[in-house]
Amino acid sequence: MHTAGMPGGRLTSQERRRIAAGLADGLGYAEIARRLGRPTSTVSREVTRNGGGADYRADRAQRATGRRARRGPSTTTPATEVPEAARGFVDEFAAMLVGTGLPRMAARVFAALVTTDAGVLTAADLVGGLRVSPASVSQAVGYLEGLDLIRRERDQRRERYLIDEDLWLRTWLTSARTNTVLAETARRGVELFDVTTPTGARLEHMRQFFARLGEDMAGGPEGVDDVLTVAAALVQAARPCQAAELATALGWPVGRVVDALRHAESRPDLTDPVAVLDTGSGGYAVGVKPDRLTAAQRTALRGDCSTILI
Repeated sequence: MHTAGMPGGRLTSQERRRIAAGLADGLGYAEIARRLGRPTSTVSREVTRNGGGADYRADRAQRATGRRARRGPSTTTPATEVPEAARGFVDEFAAMLVGTGLPRMAARVFAALVTTDAGVLTAADLVGGLRVSPASVSQAVGYLEGLDLIRRERDQRRERYLIDEDLWLRTWLTSARTNTVLAETARRGVELFDVTTPTGARLEHMRQFFARLGEDMAGGPEGVDDVLTVAAALVQAARPCQAAELATALGWPVGRVVDALRHAESRPDLTDPVAVLDTGSGGYAVGVKPDRLTAAQRTALRGDCSTILI
């Protein structure tokens, strides 16, 4: 149970130690977050920002957070002309951003912020450096701020614009969440049209693609080894098993087994050519992945085999 702080507040040193302990025990982000009473994205962001699952250290993460909190407002230097040798890269970078759909002026402003040493520019810096009007800069800044690509900070009476140090992580996780939403939408379509229909099959391929992409971008499918271990346990048991039975046999917490079963169901490609199947009575079994064999092949095999379990 989470008692150290509010879900939206900063992580405490105790919570970071519990995250480190959970990672050491092989728990996924979702299970760690559930035990802390925090969103999964909070744990994912914390771990990714501080070395990843293999290198996360609670004390080191706590010190890094302290340094960020003590860091004063960013300093800036007057805008200078971009060296001629670098100007080509700045233009190329801006053009690449335009190619991804960013408006031209917003792309130029963003490229200027990325390539300035200070990483911070005022409106006057941008107007002078880009040789454009204040209105153009204001519009571009507003657009970029709306996308969470830059942020503002006030220094005395001036506004300065900068790229947040967590920008790339935030962008990555946002993309991962978008893919997850696409996968969930496709899943609802599969339920509506049925996977045996052409439309349902097409949506199922879409679901699998975006689910895999979203999980990979978020740091990889949580507990892939756990999924494979649970599948192997069901193969060994050669009968439907309850989550509690599997937990006892494997010596795991029940929550860890439930997470593994959930991932196995949402990611059938992990255990292909077999699949972890919900028997509908709280039990789970392992059988042939539904799309691995045709109906004719299944019928032919039943003539000679008493079971299609591996």
